Amino acid sequence: MMAAALLVTVLACSETHPPIPAASRPSASQPATATPAGAPVASRPAEPSITVKATSPVREAYAPEGLQRIDYASGVDGVADWALVLPDTEPTWIVCIHGHGSTGDQLYTRNDIRRAWLPAFRRGHYGIVTPNLRGNAWMSPAAAADLHGLLDHLRREYKAERFILASGSMGGTSNLIYAAIRPDDVAGVIALCPATDLASYYQWCRERAKVEILQQIADAIVAAYGCNPDQCPDLYIDHSAQANVRRFNMPVYVAHGARDNIIPVTQSRALLRAIESKGIFHYCEIPEGDHDTPLRNMSEALDWIMKRLR
Repeated sequence: MMAAALLVTVLACSETHPPIPAASRPSASQPATATPAGAPVASRPAEPSITVKATSPVREAYAPEGLQRIDYASGVDGVADWALVLPDTEPTWIVCIHGHGSTGDQLYTRNDIRRAWLPAFRRGHYGIVTPNLRGNAWMSPAAAADLHGLLDHLRREYKAERFILASGSMGGTSNLIYAAIRPDDVAGVIALCPATDLASYYQWCRERAKVEILQQIADAIVAAYGCNPDQCPDLYIDHSAQANVRRFNMPVYVAHGARDNIIPVTQSRALLRAIESKGIFHYCEIPEGDHDTPLRNMSEALDWIMKRLR
């Protein structure tokens, strides 16, 4: 298929629809190639899974009927963590990862996100999982291993068949990273106001360290990864959406505000340039939008993803 014309206007979008070859997941040092969405990668060694300690109903005032909390221990290092799950009738599940400074209940406790996202997720009768995922982990290797274990648990215990990663900010960043390193787990990606290359974003934050939130983000990235990009460049390359666009064999929807002062729009523009005709990609840039403006795009984004999965 031919790529559509590239546009950058208010809620007008750039979109590409090329055919995608199937191939094995490469190492970080090799050119990235795509893997069919949902297909196993036989060459990947077994990874530590999670150990579920308890599943219990959530009785907080914010909780929809049927919301459950899964408490588990990481198979990586035994760290205790948790996720909220809201089963429904469809085998498709939404994975919604919280933003920096929040926790796994953000979808239900932050009112603007709840109003904009929860009805969109529920109208399709999709299951929903909102993992805490080590807090401000920015999809570190340990967080990625834990998420893989959690998704395996949902397959076994809740009959989940496919997963759409749908989040914003740190969550959107994490979605892109996870899709790059585990494309076999991901049917579709929604990333609102994301960082698309963690190394360059880390440097951008360090250069603006007088802004407290940016200093906190830079510190959190190093804490989660155990090193900065200069100390372990290969790790950051492996966790870069820009460096691994050929792994995106699933539909990817990205939206960004041009006036975002938390994660600069240059991050999404760079992904747009990198992806070119290599994936099924939809990009919306909002010229007067700030960091939170794209969050209202979730319903549109989910509709776009689902049309390409039917």
